[in-house]
Amino acid sequence: MVTPVRRANNRNDRLLDEAARLFAAQGYRETTMRDIAAAAGMLPGSIYYHHPSKTELLVAVYEKGVEGLCQRFDAAVAGVADPWERLGKALDVHLETVLDQSDYARVMVRVLPEHLPGSAQELARLRDGYEDRIAGLIDALPLNGGIDPKMLRFLILGAANWAQTWYRPGMTSPAEVARQFLLIVQRPMEGSVG
Repeated sequence: MVTPVRRANNRNDRLLDEAARLFAAQGYRETTMRDIAAAAGMLPGSIYYHHPSKTELLVAVYEKGVEGLCQRFDAAVAGVADPWERLGKALDVHLETVLDQSDYARVMVRVLPEHLPGSAQELARLRDGYEDRIAGLIDALPLNGGIDPKMLRFLILGAANWAQTWYRPGMTSPAEVARQFLLIVQRPMEGSVG
């Protein structure tokens, strides 16, 4: 497993921001290291000091995006005791991330581990670390018998991720979409089904 070299400095932060912007706008394959260097105001060879390859740079962008999402997730559910409310807060953060169209969010949503076979394990590890947080919230729910928590997680994340294709600003807020998704999932599980 290759871990990207992460240096805490403004130059690397700018490099990651510009790489995220270009990967989101042009796509990973279409973006060159020269494009990124020019956007970051660096010589092309200077990028390799921070990240030895374009693939490792993408992993670093993905990692920074996931870290930001996890921080927002943790802050949203901190101090919330009710398991359904915790899931609602987490879903709100997830939907805001999917719908905000920030460069990092677009990279996280659009780049799947299987797109980069050489880095698939690292990207999957980052994604799975976040999804484990969702799984923990779902495992804490008072579910009716027969409901597979893993399938419920797939349903919730699939619906939330698909929102980027149909959501339009002004329809309703991402928080209201999260609330409605939670109601759809929660009601049949708490009431008796015909």
